[in-house]
Amino acid sequence: MKSKICIFSSHLLDFIMTTTIVIQQPPQTQVVEVMNPREWSTGLFDCLGDLKTCCFAYWCFPCFACKTSKDYGEHLCLPLLDYFGWCVPPITLAMRVSMRHRYGIDGSLPNDCVLSSFCPVCIWCQMAREIEKRNALGNN
Repeated sequence: MKSKICIFSSHLLDFIMTTTIVIQQPPQTQVVEVMNPREWSTGLFDCLGDLKTCCFAYWCFPCFACKTSKDYGEHLCLPLLDYFGWCVPPITLAMRVSMRHRYGIDGSLPNDCVLSSFCPVCIWCQMAREIEKRNALGNN
C-alpha cells in the first residue's frame, strides 16, 4: 500500500509542477472628468477642494503667483509687476484674459477687471487649478 501512495503522490507532484495557472486582471479603468470647455474647470472660491494650493497662495502669495506664471509659460517674475499697478493689478488681469483666450473660456473684460481688483488671490488659485487640469488633459 505504501508504494501506491508514493506513486499517487509523485503523479500529483508532477501535475502540480506542470500546471500553469493563468490569472486575468480586469482592464484598468480610467476616470475621466467631463467639463465644459467654455467654462473654468473650478469655481473662483473652490479653494477647499485643493487645500495645498490654497494654503500656498494665502501664506506666500508672491511666490505662488510667480510659480503659476512660470507653469503657464510666462516669465517667473512677471506677477511682481502687479505691485506697480494702481487700482487693477495689470499682470493678474492680463494673465486671466490670456488664459480665457488660450483655453476658450467664456467671460468678459469688465468681469475680469472687477475680480482682479477685489479677489486676486482667488483668481491666481483658480488659474493654477485650471493650468493643472488642462495640462493633465493635454490641453495646454
